[in-house]
Amino acid sequence: MGQKKVRARKSALMNRWDMEYYKLLLPLAMILVLSKLLSLGSRRIGLPQVVGMLAAGILLGLIKFIPNQEIFTEDTLEGLSFIAKIGVILIMFSAGIETDIGQFKRTGGASVVITILGVVFPLGLGFLVACAFNGGFGSLTHRHIIENLFYGTILAATSVSITVATLKELGKLNSKVGTSVITAAILDDIIGVILLSLLISLKDTNDVSDVGISIGLMAAFFVAAFSVGIPVLLLFKWMSQKYGHHRRIPIFAFATCFLFSWAAERWFHVADITGAYVAGLILSAISDRNYVDQKIEISNYMIFGPVFFANIGIQTSFDAINGQMAAFGLLLVAAGIAGKLLGCGLGAKICGFSNKDSFRVGLGMMVRAEVILVCTQKGISAGLVNEGIMPFTLILIVLTSLLTPILLKLSYKNELKIPSDRLASA
Repeated sequence: MGQKKVRARKSALMNRWDMEYYKLLLPLAMILVLSKLLSLGSRRIGLPQVVGMLAAGILLGLIKFIPNQEIFTEDTLEGLSFIAKIGVILIMFSAGIETDIGQFKRTGGASVVITILGVVFPLGLGFLVACAFNGGFGSLTHRHIIENLFYGTILAATSVSITVATLKELGKLNSKVGTSVITAAILDDIIGVILLSLLISLKDTNDVSDVGISIGLMAAFFVAAFSVGIPVLLLFKWMSQKYGHHRRIPIFAFATCFLFSWAAERWFHVADITGAYVAGLILSAISDRNYVDQKIEISNYMIFGPVFFANIGIQTSFDAINGQMAAFGLLLVAAGIAGKLLGCGLGAKICGFSNKDSFRVGLGMMVRAEVILVCTQKGISAGLVNEGIMPFTLILIVLTSLLTPILLKLSYKNELKIPSDRLASA
């Protein structure tokens, strides 16, 4: 009799789990279909595909306002959030594995100067704008300083995929401007990830000793990660030679990504995305890096990536936007554009670039895409960023994605002939 009760209880639990499980399938289907359709539309008009995925999320998020709807419930949103977290880890792992360390040798110190000023300017401008609206300048607490610095860190992120495509079309990808922009973007991502992790680790402490511990843990993570990474890299190089283009290599690469992400959070209190990025950075040196990255792209953009970007759109709240928030958001967008344009442009000028090429470098570094979304979402999750800033992050992505290719092509207008139909499609 007792065994029958146990079996009945297990059966009831399984039925309940099945019911909860199936509720997630409809939102997933809707996200995948609408995300793909809108991302294709975005690509047609020259915008990053992530813009279409975000738009899909915003449109689907309207369903939440329908009375008694059972699509985006608390349970399904929790399930989507879990899938989205896997997506952001894979996005940062892919960003790491796409990093070409060898690029540094081809560009020299110019990219370092461009990167430093390209981080300092938007970071500083974002900090000043945030200070004006968050705590003022006269009574800044430790918490306010960390929060305001995080807004600046968000603006420091860059994404040059559109710039690369434009320069490639113009035949200028391997020019001094092209190589400097690509290398500076690599360094920019590394610095941005470090800043993000550092600020998150410092958010709950203002004791000098605790700050030292947080910085020490981050340093220890990088030492440990690259110490472990050397034998891991050698193992992957051996596998690439012996089992080139075999599925076991990306499978073990995925495992490495998740292991580094887990270790970063669990042992060093460093953001999981930092662990993922470092794992990708280590594996960027293997001969099968493109094959591994291709498999990541397939896996991530089949489900995890669209869910991550759409989930941002679904969770985006416009309730927090009032007159003050709108002013803050628009000034932050302006700071994001001006910071990269002035900082990177000045860095290029210092390194001997002409005025026109300095302007082109600033334009090339101005674009934002998925990395800024990752940073903003991390800030919201950590309680360091007002969720009302997300719509303005989307505005910054759209503006820079539209302006950069148009202005870059116009800057080269007198140096090469571009078919009028291609110029019009910028």
